[in-house]
This record gives sequence, structure tokens and C-alpha cells, in this order.
Amino acid sequence: MPSSTRLDVRREELLAELTDLFLREGFAGLSTADLAERLRCSKTTLYLVASSKEQIVVATVRSFFRRAAERIEARVAASEDPVTRIRLYLDGVAAELDPATQAFHRDLAASAPAAQVYRENTLHAARRVQELVAAGVAAGALRPAHTGFVGAAVTEVMTAIQRGDVAAATGLTDAEAYRELVDLVLSGLAV
Repeated sequence: MPSSTRLDVRREELLAELTDLFLREGFAGLSTADLAERLRCSKTTLYLVASSKEQIVVATVRSFFRRAAERIEARVAASEDPVTRIRLYLDGVAAELDPATQAFHRDLAASAPAAQVYRENTLHAARRVQELVAAGVAAGALRPAHTGFVGAAVTEVMTAIQRGDVAAATGLTDAEAYRELVDLVLSGLAV
């Protein structure tokens, strides 16, 4: 295997290990030396991910959301039914967020660059839900609705989940809030 391919593979392994660690424990209280120790590698090896702790955090958060999106889209692709596709998408988001602890969410909110990655992914997810709703309406599987409004409403709720507003108001975790959103959207658009 060429050395650049080996380095890419090692980088992806490190990102997966960092993701597991961050979801479980958060990242604010861990130094680069702590990360290297926890991953049983040198700091030099850790720098395959990025050149500073902040950049390592951002790369890891970006990797988490990229991999989550890939898994969610694979679930959605397994169904042709428009209503099921919406449920699979939002349930998939909830399932991907299930392992995220309060420590992870707290650290994510406190890190402006990492929070920005979460915001970008939330907006992408909201657009994707709007697309799925539009497809369901077009297929007649959902009642006729203004999909732009539905998209805007979903965006607001998803953004409130991402900011922590929903958790503060309800005590729901992000994953639980997404499960409630599934029921709200599908009940409201049922034929």
C-alpha cells in the first residue's frame, strides 16, 4: 500500500477513535497530549488529523457528521415509500445523536468552530427533510402542503434543537427531540 494511502487510512482510524471519545466524554477538558495518550499514539501521529487541538476538534466533528449523513442516506435509500423515507431520515438523525453525551453537546456549544459545523449540518438536514416532504407531497403520500413553509418550520425546530433551546425547555436530548419531530411532521402531513 502506498504511504499516502496508509496515512489516509490511519487518519480515518484516528478520526473514528476521536469521534467515539468525544461523543462519550466531550473534548474541552482534553489536551493534545491527553488525546494522544488516550488513543495510544504519539502527538505526531495525532497531527495526521490536523495541526492543532482546535483543528482536530473541528475535523473530528466534521467527520462525525459526514459519516452520520452517509449512514442516514443509506437507510433512506433502502425505501421507496415517501413517508417511510422521512421517518427513516429523522429517526436516523436521532440514532446518530444517541451516543452523544451532555459533555459532548456542552463542549460543542462552547466551541464556536465546532458549533458552526453542527449548524451547517443542521441546515443541510433541514433542507433534506424539505426535499423528502416535497417528494411525499408530489407522490400523494402526504397531504398537499406548502413545502417551503414546512421546510422553514423544520429548520427552526432543528436549529432550536442544535442550539440547546429544546433541551432547556423540555429536558429532551437532541435524539429524543428528533424522534418527537418525526411524529410532529408526519402527523401534520398525513393524508
